[in-house]
Amino acid sequence: MNLTHKDINKFKYRGGWDVRWDDKVTGLGIRLYASGKKSFVLSYRFKGSKQLMVLGPFGVLTVDKARTAASRALVQVKDGINPLEERQKQRKGENFGSLAESFIQKYAKLHKKSWKEDQRRLNQHIPSSWRKKRLDTFRTADVLNLYTKIGEKTPYEANRLLALLHSMFKMAPELGHVKEGFHNPAQISRKARFKEEARDRWLTPEEFPEIAKAIDQEDSIYIRATFWLLLLTGLRTSELLNAKWEDVDFERRTLRLPRTKSGRAQTAALNSPAVAIIQAVPKLDDNDYLLPGLRKGRPLVNINKPWRRICKAAGIEGLRIHDLRRTTGSWMSQAGVDLNLVKSALRHSNISTTMIYARLGEDAAREVFEQHGQQVLEAAGRKGPLAVVNK
Repeated sequence: MNLTHKDINKFKYRGGWDVRWDDKVTGLGIRLYASGKKSFVLSYRFKGSKQLMVLGPFGVLTVDKARTAASRALVQVKDGINPLEERQKQRKGENFGSLAESFIQKYAKLHKKSWKEDQRRLNQHIPSSWRKKRLDTFRTADVLNLYTKIGEKTPYEANRLLALLHSMFKMAPELGHVKEGFHNPAQISRKARFKEEARDRWLTPEEFPEIAKAIDQEDSIYIRATFWLLLLTGLRTSELLNAKWEDVDFERRTLRLPRTKSGRAQTAALNSPAVAIIQAVPKLDDNDYLLPGLRKGRPLVNINKPWRRICKAAGIEGLRIHDLRRTTGSWMSQAGVDLNLVKSALRHSNISTTMIYARLGEDAAREVFEQHGQQVLEAAGRKGPLAVVNK
């Protein structure tokens, strides 16, 4: 029959599967339900399989609009596209919650060492109302309001969240959640962003003896070794904790780092005090990590708690673990070491630094660290082996 608005209004449910088919568009029909509801449906075959797609409720869709929607869907079928699957994909990926999950699973976990921080920020700061909010309804004002609210108390955290949101929205088309040309609502002018004060905290020579004493008071040799090695090598915490015995070359006094912040494998020089500590650390038969954790086969984790304990025992405030790396660079610089050598020794992750490191080679970096190792021992008031070796 030729479906009309007037006829559909008169249709009464006849029981069971009740569909009245349209003569103008093949496969288009109006389905009647026992509840009195009426919806336009489209029946078609895709790769030999029968498909049924609900186009929308009668009253919301007119007959003409239903015919237009059905005709467009049938064109997709001819082009080898299943319109039902396409719509399901769009519905699944059209809200922020699905984008967040996709970003973490398909991108962050595979390419970012800091993906857990991304996950934490999303869990901690994103309002529940955002989870089901359609991506195409986001406006810059939505992001700016959230950014401002967080930044009033923690500007650094607000800036990191903004950078994360910008990356997520930017990747939304690539991840299949929106079409190309989607406007990124996290594009906020730099002038409107919170300023961050550069952190210049490091361990002073006056503070060092107290920190050294507090480190040596720790019961675990692995904890003592961890913080001494951070001071002696300038390694990033993740680089040191993920180091394995197979990465240590005692003859060349180097530590191979398979995964670094730059994403490339690198080699760190080791000075004599650092080598002595590593040689004294007990090697476990069932754990390949240099600094093993409590879980079998896993590295040491969560060293923030012992660090807070160490700082409290030393009577020092405001010193973070990463400041130990900054301390290494600062002491080298103050000792008159060429800044290019400092950058090379610390492996700062940018192209120019990498090129400098490649030209200077391992010998120059090793010499820099040897000088630093002796300086650390002198500041700690030590002439012989560190207390970490034999407590």
